[in-house]
Amino acid sequence: MSERPSHAARSTTSVVAQGRVTAVLGPTNTGKTHFAIERMLAHRTGIIGLPLRLLAREVYDRVVRLKGEAAAALITGEEKIIGREARYFVATVEAMPKDRLFEFLAVDEIQLATDLERGHVFTDRLLHARGVSETLFLGSETMRPVIKRLIPEATFITRPRLSTLTHAGYRKLARLPRRSAIVAFSANEVYALAEAVRRQRGGAAVVLGALSPRTRNAQVAMFEAGEVDYLVATDAIGMGLNLGVDHVAFASLDKFDGKRHRPLTPGEVAQIAGRAGRHMRDGTFGTTAGTEQLDPDVVIRVEEHRFEPVRQLQWRSSDLDFSSVAALLRTLERMPPLPGLMRVKDADDQSTLKALGTDEELAPLVVGRARVELLWQVCQIPDFRKTMADVHVRLLGRIFRHLAQDGRLPQAWVEEQLNRLDDTQGDIDTLATRLAYIRTWTFVAYRGDWLDAPEPIQDQARSIEDRLSDALHERLTQRFVDRRSSALIRSLAGEAELLGAVDSAGDVLVEGEYVGRMSGLKFIPDPDAEGVDGKAVLAAANRALGPEVTRRTDELEAAGDEVFKLDPEGRIVWDGNVLARLVPGRDALHPRVHLLPHELLDGAQRDRVLHRLERFVATRVETVLGALTKLQSAEELPGPARGLAFRLSEALGAIPRRDIAGELDALPQPARAELRRLGVKFGKLTIYLPGLLKPEATQLKLSLRAVLLGQGSVTPPPAGHVAYLLDGQTPDEWLTVAGFRRCGAKAIRIDMLERLDQTLRDRQGEDAITPTGELTGLVGCSNDEFVAVMRALGYEKLTLEDGAVRYRVRGRKGRPRPAAKPAAAPTPADAAAPLEGAAPPAEGEAAPSETTAAEPAPGDAAPVETAGEVDAAAPVAASEVAATDVAAPAPAPRASARRARAVAAAASTSTDPSRVGPSRTVPSSTKPSGPTAGGTKVDGTRAGGPTAATAGMPGPSPSIRANRTGTTIAPAGPIPHR
Repeated sequence: MSERPSHAARSTTSVVAQGRVTAVLGPTNTGKTHFAIERMLAHRTGIIGLPLRLLAREVYDRVVRLKGEAAAALITGEEKIIGREARYFVATVEAMPKDRLFEFLAVDEIQLATDLERGHVFTDRLLHARGVSETLFLGSETMRPVIKRLIPEATFITRPRLSTLTHAGYRKLARLPRRSAIVAFSANEVYALAEAVRRQRGGAAVVLGALSPRTRNAQVAMFEAGEVDYLVATDAIGMGLNLGVDHVAFASLDKFDGKRHRPLTPGEVAQIAGRAGRHMRDGTFGTTAGTEQLDPDVVIRVEEHRFEPVRQLQWRSSDLDFSSVAALLRTLERMPPLPGLMRVKDADDQSTLKALGTDEELAPLVVGRARVELLWQVCQIPDFRKTMADVHVRLLGRIFRHLAQDGRLPQAWVEEQLNRLDDTQGDIDTLATRLAYIRTWTFVAYRGDWLDAPEPIQDQARSIEDRLSDALHERLTQRFVDRRSSALIRSLAGEAELLGAVDSAGDVLVEGEYVGRMSGLKFIPDPDAEGVDGKAVLAAANRALGPEVTRRTDELEAAGDEVFKLDPEGRIVWDGNVLARLVPGRDALHPRVHLLPHELLDGAQRDRVLHRLERFVATRVETVLGALTKLQSAEELPGPARGLAFRLSEALGAIPRRDIAGELDALPQPARAELRRLGVKFGKLTIYLPGLLKPEATQLKLSLRAVLLGQGSVTPPPAGHVAYLLDGQTPDEWLTVAGFRRCGAKAIRIDMLERLDQTLRDRQGEDAITPTGELTGLVGCSNDEFVAVMRALGYEKLTLEDGAVRYRVRGRKGRPRPAAKPAAAPTPADAAAPLEGAAPPAEGEAAPSETTAAEPAPGDAAPVETAGEVDAAAPVAASEVAATDVAAPAPAPRASARRARAVAAAASTSTDPSRVGPSRTVPSSTKPSGPTAGGTKVDGTRAGGPTAATAGMPGPSPSIRANRTGTTIAPAGPIPHR
């Protein structure tokens, strides 16, 4: 809407001398607005301008009650209601009509002429708006000097405050008195404070400037009706809202004024604090929520209503030139003609004009006075959201384009925009955003000359706004008002005893309202009812909980062990609730049970619960770790064996062999046999109980050890894995308890290490060990990781000249020779390199091979028994244990020097490729027919060693190479015959 005065408006200035101008000044709660309404209704016609649509609606309703609907009119940017014989107009200051004369004219809150965003509008009304007979300007006493300077003929009326306003100091949020208003200056702060009040005091109404009048009215109605005793608001409550507030608490003393964050002025503090007290009832004010106390000087000024006078008002020229956009901007930027006026900077409509005026697409449409004035009217469409300026500017650009090209907005397009906003789903912020957008469209709809049929659009916009407002009020109430708490507060105010009960789901009800739940044997108060769970509520809950606790104690005592659980932290859980925890006992297998505090249990009930949980723990240990308890109680064992059994049970089933080397040396075979009968395994590296390597037993052992040592829980190894990567923080003793041993960066399960060791012992006749997929697969390692495993078992890594890797018992002299090249081209299987991580063959199944190994000769030695233990044939003496805590396998006997020279000579004289014998492959999983000095027997000939047929004759030294199926032994030259 253009702000250039029409002829009729300018003519009102000429009758100023005929009508008196009065400034009614004073603090809040002085009845200024009530006085103005009475004066308006005493005239034949009148208009009053108010700063908020909400206040305009409130005053309009009062006029309707006094004069009837036909005589009243309401005009705001978003609403127009004009009675058939309207004589008394109520409007927002921006929407006050300038094309009509009224006998009476009033503007409320005239001190807003200092506001950076809207102040220029109030200043314009102060300078130019007049009633024919009477004009009133209502506001703060601070406006007296500037009004006297700008309107010398004005008279002044001072209205004293009807009640006393007193400073009450700082109070915690939980200690604020009932009927308090808590003030903050951002939506996020308001929401956080309202949440806190809900938890502590049952709930709060919320008032924000961004709320629609309908939502604000509904929130205020809750407060006024006593449904809630607290109101959390922005400084919007300082604008004439009539509330029954007794105390105003500032949760912040800084605000963002649209340009910067700054402290509140004493006048602003007084405007807000003045909401406390109503009519003749005194009020108080102070600070809360961690905000520092008010400055004593500010306190005195507020209490005595003494403030620095206003010296400058915001101003913008209303005599606008619409000949071009540039001319319009020049007049908007014109300097004030009078002292005490300050030109407004960067007003929203002016910023929008600059943006659209430079739009190249719109430039051809902005030609002529009418189009420039139309563009200015579009720029004055308010952005109620105020957070997405670019979006708003683009919307206004589309609106102007439609109006400039078609003269009207397309009805279907406007309806589509409205329908997109007709959705009551979403949270508070989502609904508030939709409300801001719909309010913008409501403003557009009430520009009747922009639409062919404005009434249907106005009705649709108003209906959508009402639905969104009701939905927003409902969300605010759901989030910030605890109906249950409010009901309990009202009940607590009476003298009657509260009634409590526990339903089948364990919910605890007091006076029919949920106050908590039973969790196991504990009462868990509802965290959303912290402020109302007082002594009376808890007493009522406890009376209802007595029978329920007795029932649950009986149920727990009669329950089977399957309903209990011992978690990794050593806590005993029943029905999802922690009842007790384990604490150190006489040893790891006998922890004590510590019952957690349960205030609802009496002494006898505590004893019953404790004894039942002790039986569960004892049964659990016996069931899972029975092998250890048997070792502890095996009194029939001879002395040395009984000592080792005690150490094994104390170590929870596994001891590194090096730690008990002396005891093993002194342990006779019969004693070992007794221990084997009890499940003890004598491995090369570890003495252990194989039955305790299962995941369930491992977890329980770790938990019991942590309890004994008073440490936190230890993460068990991955279930079902024979190896896993270490994080570098797990001590070796914990690995041993878990049944693992550190090998480089990996932990290997001890039984798989022993199995690998036995497999390697079966191959000790070979000149060197090839790292096949079978071997690495046993311990879940790659070829690189296998190095550390073999080192732990007493082997060293060798790299041959051709780059092949072999392993040999640490300390053995010489190097194995690289494989000799056969005369004929090798088959693909022979030439293939070993695959890292190749899956081993199934247990008891030979690895596939393209060349079948010969069956062992009948006269060969008996096979090595791989299932046998290291100490079955001969115990490992302590002196035999290598530095890596393993005993190195004994090296095979060496050939004599003569035999070595003979072998070399035979190899050097063999030049006929046709005499080279075929290579043969020994499958990896096929056990040799027996231990030999030189290697594995092939076709009746022991490689590198004499046989019955070749004793004393020089023979070729075998070369060793690996393929996918096993170890290939190829003669380096012809096999000599006697």
